[in-house]
Amino acid sequence: MIVFPAIDLIGGKVVRLERGERSRCKVYSDDPVAVARSFVEQGATWLHVVDLSAALEEDDEARAANTAAIRDICQVEGLSIDVGGGVRSLARIDELAGFGAKRIALGTVLVTEPGFAEVAARAFGNLLVADVAARDGQVKINGWRDGIARGVEDVVGQLTELGFKHLVFTDIARDGMQTGIDVDAYRHVAACAGFPVVASGGVSTLDDIRALAAAGDTVIEGCIIGRALYEGNFTLAEALAAAKEASC
Repeated sequence: MIVFPAIDLIGGKVVRLERGERSRCKVYSDDPVAVARSFVEQGATWLHVVDLSAALEEDDEARAANTAAIRDICQVEGLSIDVGGGVRSLARIDELAGFGAKRIALGTVLVTEPGFAEVAARAFGNLLVADVAARDGQVKINGWRDGIARGVEDVVGQLTELGFKHLVFTDIARDGMQTGIDVDAYRHVAACAGFPVVASGGVSTLDDIRALAAAGDTVIEGCIIGRALYEGNFTLAEALAAAKEASC
């Protein structure tokens, strides 16, 4: 199981939001590259980066600061970067790929522009990731602000038809809340997709990581860990060890 420490960016700063709400934002660092390097030192091989300023359609200055941060993070040696947030054009995919990103996530456009998502998936193949977030079984888009009156099963069930082979699924109600994870929810999503998922939202203890790893690689490809690391619940090194132990 891949363990993805997370860096969420607003205006070039490392932040975490509670349940995706911009008003509930906590800044952890103004040096995202230093944070990325600290994760490498603890054994990270992958890093999950989210451009929240793009996802939330903030001003050009905030978005430019995030783009610069993403570019610099992609140059950190020893890390493969999985990046998403507000990716809604082939030009942006090209730009992020040019920085060296190894995975690029599409979210909102999966449902607002399925034709574009299909073309992008065919053009970029394994580079692309479907990023689906839901609250109470209902998918949310545009930085989790808007509902679309479609359930998880409906949206996820179309992903293989669009050509996606990687999926990040976020449980919004648990994201940034350190409330623990629901392994059965990820089993259900993986069954709908037909391939394993990356679990996001709610990881708060090493037991959460062990439970996800124990679900097996047909259910869980990886897990994203954010606030629990920044709040010191455990170290990344401990998380990596727990995932390895439970996978054996």
